[in-house]
Amino acid sequence: HAVDVKPVACNLSSLAELRSFAAAFAAAEERLDVLVNNAGVMPSERTFTVDGVELGFATHVLAPWVLTAQLRPLLAAAAPSRIVNVTSGGQYAVGLRPGDPESCTDRYSPKKFYARTKRAQVVLTQEWAQRLKSEGIHVHAMHPGWADTEGVRTWMPVFRTVTRPVIRDAAQGADTIVWLGRAPQGAQTSGLLWHDRAPRPATYLFGARPDSTEARRELWNYVTALADTRVVD
Repeated sequence: HAVDVKPVACNLSSLAELRSFAAAFAAAEERLDVLVNNAGVMPSERTFTVDGVELGFATHVLAPWVLTAQLRPLLAAAAPSRIVNVTSGGQYAVGLRPGDPESCTDRYSPKKFYARTKRAQVVLTQEWAQRLKSEGIHVHAMHPGWADTEGVRTWMPVFRTVTRPVIRDAAQGADTIVWLGRAPQGAQTSGLLWHDRAPRPATYLFGARPDSTEARRELWNYVTALADTRVVD
């Protein structure tokens, strides 16, 4: 089947550009069936956006929140619709940072900061799922497996060498994303973490403990405040 693809460039680390994109999209479209938040960064040093937000946090946490909030009416118009947030297995090893969501007081580490923002992504997936349930919007997180990304090649060369026989290409990594976007299961559940088309625990006994209700609420309020106030005109 022929597919009509219309690429649009958007700097997802900029609140102004996110809002501009969402407004233009809403003006051109009447509905949105599937929103996939897949953009990822792993800068070699601590970097801040034009809005003063740590780059990884802005890209992995703030941007999906803003797109979800701004495109919510179009997603509701397409109900049952789906949101898929692409996370990482690294989120199992870390927890939220109470009192310091952007890890400002910690020494920068590309892998650690990446994992922390991915943990925040999973938590916000669960929070959004509760809030959007009544509108027929189903929110999912998914782990694509160990795909051959730039982050793996740059920061995990030994791991990449060891796992080379089983490391995934782009199509394999995207399989569960595409499946969630069209399979009946994607509209029958919400707030789950998926891997290889199956729901998985969001935490394991050997990893970081589940985050407290207070930490989850702090993260939600923090991202809400960022989205509302840190906009450079």
